[in-house]
Amino acid sequence: MYFQHIYDKSLAQGSYFIGCQKAGVAAVIDPKRDVDTYLEIAQEQKMQITHILETHIHADFLSGSRELAALTGAGIYLSDEGGPEWQYEFDHIGLRDGSRIQVGNLELTVLHTPGHTPESISFLLTDKPASEVPVMLFTGDFVFVGDVGRPDLLEKAAGMKGTEITGAHQLFASLKKFSALPGFVQVWPGHGAGSACGKALGAVPSTTTGYELIRNPAFRFEQDEEGFVQYLLADQPEPPAYFAMMKRLNKINRPLLTQVPELKEIGKDELKAALDKGYKLIDTRNKAAFAAGYIPGSINIQNNNSFNTWAGWFLDYETPFILLADPSELNGLTRKLMRIGLDNIHGYIPSVKVWEDTGGKLEKASVIAIEDFKNLYQSNGIQVVDLRGATEYSSGHIKGADHVFIGTLLNNLDKVSKDKKVVIHCQGGDRATIAYSLLAQKGYNNVLNFSDGMNKWIQEGNPVVH
Repeated sequence: MYFQHIYDKSLAQGSYFIGCQKAGVAAVIDPKRDVDTYLEIAQEQKMQITHILETHIHADFLSGSRELAALTGAGIYLSDEGGPEWQYEFDHIGLRDGSRIQVGNLELTVLHTPGHTPESISFLLTDKPASEVPVMLFTGDFVFVGDVGRPDLLEKAAGMKGTEITGAHQLFASLKKFSALPGFVQVWPGHGAGSACGKALGAVPSTTTGYELIRNPAFRFEQDEEGFVQYLLADQPEPPAYFAMMKRLNKINRPLLTQVPELKEIGKDELKAALDKGYKLIDTRNKAAFAAGYIPGSINIQNNNSFNTWAGWFLDYETPFILLADPSELNGLTRKLMRIGLDNIHGYIPSVKVWEDTGGKLEKASVIAIEDFKNLYQSNGIQVVDLRGATEYSSGHIKGADHVFIGTLLNNLDKVSKDKKVVIHCQGGDRATIAYSLLAQKGYNNVLNFSDGMNKWIQEGNPVVH
């Protein structure tokens, strides 16, 4: 058996390439949309991709199953569980609990494991030439390392009322299937630490069924279903705004993108015309470079592992947008954007000089150090706005700080004063630079960015309240 774990750090998302070397065939589980990765592996291993499998209708990324099928001719194997509202709306080979899939000498058995979503399935792998007992379980968003899938996303992200309680009870029942497996079975989940698909995902890529039964908090409620439901629904992170769109696009027929697009460089006249039309400009430089001089109206979303998550919060799927980015970073940025279906990229500019060539002036961000913040804070005439998530805020914040989660800032501008000085902060400054650019875009000229944030505040021993 050939096995490879493909991990996308930008979305903390795992996909899998599994092949039978004797037969020269392979399956891919939960492929990302830039599928050239799998084609290269297949070529290197001299295998043909014949099977493409998904664990559920994903909400956090745009699946590459159809792109991969279009390029390889492989069959797409998808869940037909969950009832009529949870059926994929394009041609596929339907799977039910107990279905078996042969990939050469490898056998994958389907387990219906609802809870995260009603149609969720897991794949139990048996390497037939080696053993008659299963050796691997591909769980998707069912069981993670140290956590289990959240059942509240359908309600919070997609507006499907009443689904989170039902999902939590379904997940409680599904975990009994997991508990019945041999303790040596390797568990390979769909996500790792940093994903919004759970609240406490581990940083190691895999685990075993036996280890999770001992260490995963979700398995401590074996006889207490109501306690499990309460535990599971508490303190889940805010789901990104783009999740609802992913849920829809992964279910229906949609345009395919079978290769990574090459972005065009635009000049000063086209830049000005695009901005006049309302196109958004995303400045992907680091926060220090942005603060030193930025194009008015641009949004600073740094090119790091969280880039596509925040882009998904603040870009829509209709309005074209422009990237300000170093040309060497364009391929990686484009991949991150296409993984969540943000394909409407008008082009890019390599530096702020393009704006200056139009006669435009740069603006500078007001960034303050901790001593400046302390002086302002003690004067008691400012508003402090904590931009972190609700769980982060409740676990410890600066006394008197108002909470406005960065992802919902534009819907809560009434909570940010225009009459007094406002100091914004997050944990380490990345979210604060996004917020600063958004507030500047909305005409706030009274905002100061305490960029070092809670990291520096706590490091220096300053008090927090809970």
